[in-house]
Amino acid sequence: MKFIVPLFIFLFTSVIAQSQVVISGVVLDSATREPLAGTSVFAQNTTLGTTSNKDGEFSISLKSGGYELIFSFTGYKNQEVRITENKNERLEILLVKEDKSMGEVVIQSSNEVKDGWEKYGDFFLGHFIGNTPFASECSIQNKEAVRFFYYKRTDKLKVLVTEPLVISNEALGYDLRYQLDSFVYYYKTDISSYRGTCFFSEKMGTVSTAMKWKANREKAYAGSRMHFMRSYYDSTLKESGFTISLINDDKKTFGLLTKPYLPKYYSVSDTLDEVGIQFPDKISVAYIKAVPENTYLKQFNLPMDVGVQVSYVDVLRPIAIKENGYFYEQRSWINQGYWSWKNVADLLPYDYWPN
Repeated sequence: MKFIVPLFIFLFTSVIAQSQVVISGVVLDSATREPLAGTSVFAQNTTLGTTSNKDGEFSISLKSGGYELIFSFTGYKNQEVRITENKNERLEILLVKEDKSMGEVVIQSSNEVKDGWEKYGDFFLGHFIGNTPFASECSIQNKEAVRFFYYKRTDKLKVLVTEPLVISNEALGYDLRYQLDSFVYYYKTDISSYRGTCFFSEKMGTVSTAMKWKANREKAYAGSRMHFMRSYYDSTLKESGFTISLINDDKKTFGLLTKPYLPKYYSVSDTLDEVGIQFPDKISVAYIKAVPENTYLKQFNLPMDVGVQVSYVDVLRPIAIKENGYFYEQRSWINQGYWSWKNVADLLPYDYWPN
């Protein structure tokens, strides 16, 4: 007999002693100042969310760290508020009505590809969901919301959606609601990029399923970008298994950074409870406690005896890192290598902490 365990999260997720802050306020129509009851309020890339009451008021508790609060109401433009200070705040959010729905914009485009999913569906899944072992257990439930557009002059593929994507991740035990703003793939350079907002919900399952999810989450976390950011924040890079190398001007030689906490690379802000990092050029980050997946090595025709996971990063401008691994500005950080191979299927929420 199988027993359903709806509260397995409390059994298998470690409890972190962190301070809590409460973000509260009211959501109003920007023109009429009428309250918008039922507005979705959630912290981007977390399981933390709520809705506004009949008076448009909301309240959400957040553990110390950094967050982007997303305010979403049908017929209105989403609004994003960055939370970086560990203190209670009260906000007044004024949402603006949209002129056109996303569906109307999509339908009117002349570049849409007929039978787009049949032609580009697997390609899109490989670059958005990913090709990792966990990707095989990850699926989009509302594929009809996905529209494909090809631009011949620039040789690029663009993907838009008419509603948030509903994604089931059976490997990690999450349901994702992903509002994909856009996905673009450039054929000439073999580079893809996507952006959007994501809200996680915990799946419920049996004890054995919960144990599987726990193990898979820990595997996805180990060596991830979030793991790296948290390790840099609390000065445990070496203990966590990360090394950093500076890539020299010839782009072929690397110099191991033996002192990553020197002031020219690393700074601490006690007042904002964050650390800053910056580098003069491109860096490589190696995670030495795990070998790359064979799937990755085969996909990129790499030797099967590669012993560490290596990612390459362009840090365009200095970034600030918060306790939970959130960092900003995120557009200043461009991944290549192992981290760029891992996509939505290996994504964990900022409120996840391993044992």
